[in-house]
Amino acid sequence: MTTSADRFLAGKAEARRARLIFALDATASRQPSWDMACQLQAEMFAEAAGIGALEVQLVYFRGLSRFGGECKASVWTAPAQLTPLMQRIVCQSGETQIGKVLTHVMHETQQHGVGALIYVGDAMEENADSLVAKAAGMGVPAFMFQETNNQSAPHEIYRTEQTYKAIALASHGAYCKFDAGAAKQLKDLLTAVLAFVVGGVAALENRKDAAAVKLLSQLK
Repeated sequence: MTTSADRFLAGKAEARRARLIFALDATASRQPSWDMACQLQAEMFAEAAGIGALEVQLVYFRGLSRFGGECKASVWTAPAQLTPLMQRIVCQSGETQIGKVLTHVMHETQQHGVGALIYVGDAMEENADSLVAKAAGMGVPAFMFQETNNQSAPHEIYRTEQTYKAIALASHGAYCKFDAGAAKQLKDLLTAVLAFVVGGVAALENRKDAAAVKLLSQLK
């Protein structure tokens, strides 16, 4: 039989549980680094297991807009459940749908409360001003991670960088760039974000590593 005390304690536990949305561009250009992303995700959540209670939601998009595209979100789940979810996803040709991701984050924040958005992508094919406006009203810091590769033209890389930076600034988050050879750096940065989601700026300050310092320089 569930008592009022049980419900009170359950409510307290729910209040302490931090929530993070982990959003990924699953269009074709990301396929070469998808396996790396799966491995990094598993490692970073394993390393962050001692930070505190955490629930994660996976959001991804892929497919061509003229055929409807696809932008899906998982249920809120334990971090360990994300790896099998990601391993079942196959990247497909398509355009970016960052706007849908930001709108989804705003709705989830209103309903459940979200600590932060981590977004990993390599392109931006939407209206930049519209994305920045959505980010400003999202109510959640966005940590924008840009993967650079040789498939994109320099002007596309620059436009993506400027938009990701603007989204991060408008949402009071942070921006970082990485390439496929910087797996450890990306893992350290992602783990630092997890520390922030669970413990706030104080948790980042306590880490005192290069990744935490890099994030703190943009958050303050």
